[in-house]
Amino acid sequence: MNFRRTRPEEISVNLTPLIDVVFLLLIFFMVSTTFTRETQLELDLPEAASGNPVESRNQQIELTISAAGEVAINDKALLAPGLDTIKSALQRESGGDTSLPVVITADGQASHQSVITVMDAAGQLGFSRLRLTTSELEAGAGQ
Repeated sequence: MNFRRTRPEEISVNLTPLIDVVFLLLIFFMVSTTFTRETQLELDLPEAASGNPVESRNQQIELTISAAGEVAINDKALLAPGLDTIKSALQRESGGDTSLPVVITADGQASHQSVITVMDAAGQLGFSRLRLTTSELEAGAGQ
């Protein structure tokens, strides 16, 4: 009898299927992820000598109008600032509660039509507590 020693086979881990699965997961997460782009409108508020400061409230809807007529509701910019778009965005943000105050912050150079369109949309939905924001007139200015 001739007994030969057999070499034990090398034990190895095949990494190819693992790499395939990792790449598939990576592609899945890249495709399914939505990226939001934060935008802010630059505003130069009109000044007023009279007016009452309002305490900050958590439950309010803030409409911002830039000089170019761009509209944002609660810091979310609208793509097409038309009457219907503003109305649907107001309904969505308010959840149907028309008793919430609506604060309109418009740039000093914003067109009158942009402000009226926003006010009209709020009025058509039944919002009655509208406020316009201004910056306080500096002492000695405008005299």
